[in-house]
Amino acid sequence: MTNFIEELYYNNIDPRENLCKDNRNIKKELYIMSENEDYLLKSLPDEYKKKFLEFVDAAGIVNGETNLNNFIAGFRLGACFAIDTFCEKKLSVDNYLKEK
Repeated sequence: MTNFIEELYYNNIDPRENLCKDNRNIKKELYIMSENEDYLLKSLPDEYKKKFLEFVDAAGIVNGETNLNNFIAGFRLGACFAIDTFCEKKLSVDNYLKEK
């Protein structure tokens, strides 16, 4: 049996890999986003294009940070679940979000 944490660390396991592979709703929305971005970049005056691209970049960073924080919180919650299930020591669920 392989070490789950090691496999995750070396990116041999990617929890996101099936996120939109077969998800028609996400594919549809990504297509709509792409089409609208192309339309706006072709239609907007240059001064507005710059602001729009800054907005898109900032939104991407915020989404990335949010996804990272959600992943960390979920991982910690899962670890607490495993500890609670397999160990005698009981942890408070409130502790799973705390930075050590």
